[in-house]
Amino acid sequence: MKRLLPRSLVGQMAVLIGAALLLATLAGFAFALIERQQFNRAEIDTPAITRFTSAAADFVQAAPEFKPLVLSDASHRGAHYEVGAAASVGAGLQRRDDTEDRLRQSLADAGVSVSDVRAAIDPHAPSRAPNVHRRRGGNLLLSAQLPDKSWINARMSVPSAPPLLTPELWVAALLVYLFVLAAAVLIALRMARPLRDLTEAAETFRGRNQPLTVEPRGPADLREAIEAFNAMNRRVVDLLEEKDRTLGAIGHDLRTPLASLRIRAESVEPEEERERMIATIEEMTGTLESILTLARAGQSREEFEITDIAELVRDLVDEYARADQPVSFEGPAALARVQRNLLRRAIRNLIDNALKFAGSAVVETSHSAAGVKISVLDRGPGLGAEQLQLATMPFYRTEPSRNRQTGGAGLGLSIAKEIVAGQNGELALKPREEGGLAAVISLPAV
Repeated sequence: MKRLLPRSLVGQMAVLIGAALLLATLAGFAFALIERQQFNRAEIDTPAITRFTSAAADFVQAAPEFKPLVLSDASHRGAHYEVGAAASVGAGLQRRDDTEDRLRQSLADAGVSVSDVRAAIDPHAPSRAPNVHRRRGGNLLLSAQLPDKSWINARMSVPSAPPLLTPELWVAALLVYLFVLAAAVLIALRMARPLRDLTEAAETFRGRNQPLTVEPRGPADLREAIEAFNAMNRRVVDLLEEKDRTLGAIGHDLRTPLASLRIRAESVEPEEERERMIATIEEMTGTLESILTLARAGQSREEFEITDIAELVRDLVDEYARADQPVSFEGPAALARVQRNLLRRAIRNLIDNALKFAGSAVVETSHSAAGVKISVLDRGPGLGAEQLQLATMPFYRTEPSRNRQTGGAGLGLSIAKEIVAGQNGELALKPREEGGLAAVISLPAV
């Protein structure tokens, strides 16, 4: 059932309400048809029953020598009466119980005593009387058994019943259906628009700049939900700004004693001990900077600008070339809206990671209607499936040592991932068929 429903709120409400309304309309049609059918039958039978009752009463009250004359006089205007030993309603015809009940009651009210009555429609039998004009509806056969066991039989032409479903009824039902369905769709649209705004705001929010405010609209419950979202959004931004201030203060307080230790370490003897102390202090300083960078990765106030990604990468690769690092670049020009300095930091981390584990790196750019891709390729040992899932987690390293000479604290890929997420992009690590690893940054199109 879920597979048949549309995914949108408007579509689901339209389908469900439309189906419910269709069932209700069909049920209403069924009851209306039953009532209309009964009314049509009564409207057609009543004149015939009245004529038969009048003729039967005159026949019973007439003198024996005048009885044939009474029946002959009544046989006009599409009716024929006769008296016989058997009823004209034979066994092959479907009797009409409701008509028989009304006929019996009508004869009793007229004071005509009968033993039995019968009624049926014979739509195919032609009238035997020359003055009976055949109508489209057929012949109504009425029979009443008198106390002397004789039967008064009448054959009357009756009009066909009017159609149960008229064009007016269809049009009225269709208009009601369309009006109710349109009202349901309008209500769904009134709810869907603010929900869509709320979804877009939640997807756009990255925890930086000013909080995104959604205009409250729609039903009261939905407006309250939007106002609650706006309040939560402001609280989140306030908390992130407080975190930035706290991290800045921590960074400042830790850098000062580390710098002091670095100065004091310069005078430590012997030289080997001094070098080990300086290396440890530098490692602590580097780790501290990486942690602060990771924590602030999505909070940068740097402006977004449309940038030629190929040019940005080419400048970065030239820096490695001037330092005699085996890094190469190839790819066409590709435009994206990014924070230049942060994106450079992310690409640099990926290149550094490739150099550490593979000794060289190739950077490629490409673009399509979907966006821009930056691929950092290496021919190193690569990563297993489980390692690919964990590689971008903070402090994760395939080699458990925290020595910066063998890879650092395991924050490079985490920082790159957070920076790319701040550019509304994605970072994916993929194994290469020819061996090695491909780190691919995907950015949205301009």
